[in-house]
Amino acid sequence: MTPRALTLAKTAVHALALTPVSLLGWRFWQVFSEADIDALGADPVAAIEHELGLWALRFLLITLAITPLRQLTGQPLLLQFRRMLGLYAFAYASLHLIAYLGLDLRGYWAQLFEEIVKRPYITVGFAAWLLLVPLAVTSTRGWMRRLGRNWGRLHRLVYAIAALAVLHFWWIVKSDYREPLLYVSILALLLAWRLWKRLAKRPPRAAST
Repeated sequence: MTPRALTLAKTAVHALALTPVSLLGWRFWQVFSEADIDALGADPVAAIEHELGLWALRFLLITLAITPLRQLTGQPLLLQFRRMLGLYAFAYASLHLIAYLGLDLRGYWAQLFEEIVKRPYITVGFAAWLLLVPLAVTSTRGWMRRLGRNWGRLHRLVYAIAALAVLHFWWIVKSDYREPLLYVSILALLLAWRLWKRLAKRPPRAAST
């Protein structure tokens, strides 16, 4: 792929990644301006938090899917999009947290720590976001050079983060578990693929005489 084509592809990915938050912003404006007070459903705050959190989880799983897709297709070019998608996962997760603080807790930030202690789903959700922070900060090539091998070790935290994010979503859902089960299955498949590839790389043990 030529540099121009790669730039166009990245521009398209940026546009697609920004579409969910743009549509959500438009729906929020419809409610705020009273043009359509039902644009976000019966509970606008819950709808905003849910949409942002769900897209954070989706981008996180898409980011994890890049390596298997590259291995299956033999297209190393896919790795060019991994950092971008990972940062979008962090951005949506941060917006999800901001929406919770601003719309649900109404700016009472100190109450967040009480909620973290009392509600397990908030505990695991906040832990997932907190672990995402160092990954987002160290996602640049400069940090890759500074950390060396430790960069790879640090970024393996993404597996724990994905597990916490899926658990956070599972605990939020009150009745219909079909959607959380879908994300659990996707994550299990992605982790099983990595485990299988790692085991396949191990040299066979020498037969004992």
